[in-house]
Amino acid sequence: MPTKYKKDGFEYTGSGFGRNREAVAKKYYISHLAKSELFEMINSDRTKPKIKQKCRNELNKRGVRIIKIDEAKLRLYDL
Repeated sequence: MPTKYKKDGFEYTGSGFGRNREAVAKKYYISHLAKSELFEMINSDRTKPKIKQKCRNELNKRGVRIIKIDEAKLRLYDL
């Protein structure tokens, strides 16, 4: 089963409420995310460690190597 990063949700299409509205299930799989979004989730302070690990596993599956750089060293090279 594919890895999810949050619970499934419903998107409502159509206008109004009641009979005119149609619910479409929305699936949130990690494999559907772009690399940039995965890196944003890894670097975010608000992301839970379990989700960060899922993102790292997905990047590893895609063949992307993650190199950790200390922020102090990064500031030295940033001009």
